[in-house]
Amino acid sequence: MRRAIALADEAAVAGDVPIGAVLVIGERVFEAYNEKEQRPDPTAHAEVLVIRAAAQVLGSWRLGGTLYVTKEPCPMCAGAIAAARIERLVFGCADPKGGAAGSVIDVFGSLCVNHSVSVTAGVLESETAAQLQSYFRTKRHARRTSATGVDEAALTG
Repeated sequence: MRRAIALADEAAVAGDVPIGAVLVIGERVFEAYNEKEQRPDPTAHAEVLVIRAAAQVLGSWRLGGTLYVTKEPCPMCAGAIAAARIERLVFGCADPKGGAAGSVIDVFGSLCVNHSVSVTAGVLESETAAQLQSYFRTKRHARRTSATGVDEAALTG
């Protein structure tokens, strides 16, 4: 999970939401981070990118392994995880607005998903949540400053 957090930092530096993913399949390790803004591609979530990379290298869509991701996957990513036959998902913080591994919906607990994924939630939760909160706080501050031309925080002390 620490490597996924470092990848999330890379995403933030590149201007994307800081989410990192590490997929471990046997001795092989695949890494990705969000690239929605860079590409621009609405499907360029860390989970989808790491699954695509592993499938291409391994020459199979049936991946197995363990996926570590800094934030609870959205419905699109949860579907991709199940479709790739990932065996285990480990994530950091929950997503109370769009999480699909139990927070808002539970894709993996649905009868319409034909693959069982073991889920471990809350690993380094406070660190991953703080990383996202810091990113969005900085974005909101920059948006307020650019809209008014004044650093409001500097005015209030």
